[in-house]
Amino acid sequence: MPDGDDQESLSQSIKGRLQEGVQNSVFRDKGLLDPDAVIDEDRIVGRDDQLDDIITYLRPALQGNRPPNMLLYGPSGTGKSLIINAVCQQVLELATSQGDRFGVIKINCQTIKSHDRAVYRLVKNAAEEAGVDVGVPESGISTDQKLDRFYEILSNNFDSVIIILDEVDLLVGRQRDPNDEPAYSKLLYQLSRASQLGRIEGHVSVAALTNDPRFMEDLDGRAESSFNPQDVVFPDYDANQLQAILERRRDAYQDNVLEDGIIPISAAFAAQDHGDARKAIDLFRKAGEIADRAEEDTVREAHVRDAQKEAERDRTLTQMQGLSTQKKLSLYATAIVPVYSQRNLNAVPSTVAFRVYQYLTDILDAAEKSRDSYLRYMNEAETYNFVTSEKRGRGYGSGVHKEYTFVDDPEVVAETLQTDFRLEGAEHEEDLVKSVVNAQIDDFFEGN
Repeated sequence: MPDGDDQESLSQSIKGRLQEGVQNSVFRDKGLLDPDAVIDEDRIVGRDDQLDDIITYLRPALQGNRPPNMLLYGPSGTGKSLIINAVCQQVLELATSQGDRFGVIKINCQTIKSHDRAVYRLVKNAAEEAGVDVGVPESGISTDQKLDRFYEILSNNFDSVIIILDEVDLLVGRQRDPNDEPAYSKLLYQLSRASQLGRIEGHVSVAALTNDPRFMEDLDGRAESSFNPQDVVFPDYDANQLQAILERRRDAYQDNVLEDGIIPISAAFAAQDHGDARKAIDLFRKAGEIADRAEEDTVREAHVRDAQKEAERDRTLTQMQGLSTQKKLSLYATAIVPVYSQRNLNAVPSTVAFRVYQYLTDILDAAEKSRDSYLRYMNEAETYNFVTSEKRGRGYGSGVHKEYTFVDDPEVVAETLQTDFRLEGAEHEEDLVKSVVNAQIDDFFEGN
């Protein structure tokens, strides 16, 4: 056990290293690269129409009137949360300056499992916004009692409120029957009817955010009629817009630390992934974090590529957690074919991959399943969006075979799968596996 002097020396060493890491960081203001940060108007790019619409819809709150309900829909990372939060922040500041009590109550429905929990979260967030006690327990009382407390907080503390329900389509609740009303339908009905029924003194509007363009089709008829929102559509960003978004967050970094081409390549990677600004910003930030970990003073293109691989690996690992060993083995056998191949393979013939799978089951002492089972496992991999498939003819009289193309880098998929305790043994036989892969590829192409 270290004595007092040793302990003090260790403490100083840790402190010095921490301070050195802060001083030598490539970042100036890393918070600008938080995708959910409320940002200044001049950093908003490619959303002029949506910004104009939401400003128009929220302006009545500053005139003593009730804003309409809104439905903001479009794919993930297209600016829905960014725009509504930015405008609400400005409304809040203007309302406060003129003595009006305006409130913004936000919940993200992604992790909320029931209508009751959603109501409690609204009570809790409203109490925090108003600076008052929650006043009700999380459990042990009815949902109606929690709703009463929510309405009481709003009536006593705000003249006008906007309630933001992010990812509202995920609040389905416990539907025991396919015909049961989803939880979000019930909640939207209650919130949008509260003012009309006299449950709240003041104006209440709801902004629902969703990725699903068919969201309104699943609402109960009463909820649809009561909610009756103004629609604001958010399309994907293109590569130029993503590049402009990152340019406006360049000052998150120190001067002269970004190598030329960093922003375009970050935008290009994100544009390939459905124009998601969150992913572009994440990639831009992770590249800097990798540079910091390596104690380098410049963010280079290699750091962006490493960040992209990390993101793919994390996504792949999350998707693979529920796969059985046989499914992982089938996917791994398919992924290593293009990785180990001496030919430039864009697609993997199922015939080759199955033979590699057979070899792997032998060296790993795993049960060997049939070709039909292998194909069934790969069909499931396709539903998880690991691969796409296409049927190809093998020539006259030879029938057809399937070819698989990986959505992400197959090397990343293989490396991620190799961390599975059952597949680690394949790493020790890498040279033999490579020779088997190439022998099967040669045999396949020589026979066609």
